Amino acid sequence: MSSSSSSSSATLKGCCCCFFLLLTFLALVVVAVVVVVVLAVKPRKPQLDLQAATVQYLLVETPPGGPGSGVAYLSLNISMLFSASNPNRVGIKYAPTTFYVMYEGVPLGVAEFPGFYQPAYSRTPVETRVSVQRVNVMQAAAADLVRDATVTDRVEFNVKGDVGARIRALGITLPNVEVSVDCVIVVSPRKQSVTYKQCGLGLNV
Repeated sequence: MSSSSSSSSATLKGCCCCFFLLLTFLALVVVAVVVVVVLAVKPRKPQLDLQAATVQYLLVETPPGGPGSGVAYLSLNISMLFSASNPNRVGIKYAPTTFYVMYEGVPLGVAEFPGFYQPAYSRTPVETRVSVQRVNVMQAAAADLVRDATVTDRVEFNVKGDVGARIRALGITLPNVEVSVDCVIVVSPRKQSVTYKQCGLGLNV
């Protein structure tokens, strides 16, 4: 009986060892294939450029107490047109995400960035919009907002977010690449128009 048990145990250990070696071999094959694909494709980072920004309206209101109350209400509707550029010989899959629109670090709202597939060597227009109604901006930011809107006629917003992108080649999805978007949009409340826009783009793997 003990001889039979020892034989079964040895067989089980042999099977486990073979299975482990098989998994290790397959993992090495997958890594090798990914490396070969990366070297063959030579992936380059996608580009996201802010082509245009249009103001439908921007309204800053103060309560009956006036600017000294430390509260201001902001209503805003801005559409933004980005251009996504794929410089690679293979397609890119972008994940949906959100851009945060802020004033002096105070979150005002979000702009939805849709997920989509982009073919090789192509440019794709992507439109997104932020719309907020009577957001309560309090304390120091409220006083600055009222001053910027009524005195300097220059309200500066920041648009920030990370867009995940994956390159897919020969049926293999390469590691995720994050393109960080950090834009500045300056609006003139009197003209109800964008007077300045600038984006800085970073790459995180």
